[in-house]
Amino acid sequence: MPVNFTLNGRGVSVEATPMARLLDVLREDLRCTGPKEGCGEGECGACTVLVDGRAVNSCLIPVIQVEGATILTVEGLATDGRLHPVQEAFVRCGAAQCGICTPGFLVTARALLDENPHPSREEAREALAGNLCRCTGYQKIIDAVCEAIVPVGTAGC
Repeated sequence: MPVNFTLNGRGVSVEATPMARLLDVLREDLRCTGPKEGCGEGECGACTVLVDGRAVNSCLIPVIQVEGATILTVEGLATDGRLHPVQEAFVRCGAAQCGICTPGFLVTARALLDENPHPSREEAREALAGNLCRCTGYQKIIDAVCEAIVPVGTAGC
């Protein structure tokens, strides 16, 4: 059955069984490998994507539920060859380690900043609570999100 949606700004139509996981369709059928399978149970956030602007665990979503939706993955964050401010901040702050969790953190941070352009440090921490990192503490990740909301060289949240 064809499922139609917008992926990172372009319309796609993919043949998939209605209950196929969105994560599998993105990775296997559309070769969009940013979202990662961490736990497969919606607990780690490695597979987080934005569906109509809302951060969701793609391992829990049947692809039929995104018919007509707009999906953004980490591959769609950069615009015209320029990294999104959150991506730039992750680089500057050294917020990425092995990279498995990074795409999920990045799109979750994007959703937070779209909804609340000036979150407090506690709001940033709370918004990212569904994303787990096994390599590092969360300090640099929170620092990066806070840095992304203000111009370089000034204090963030």
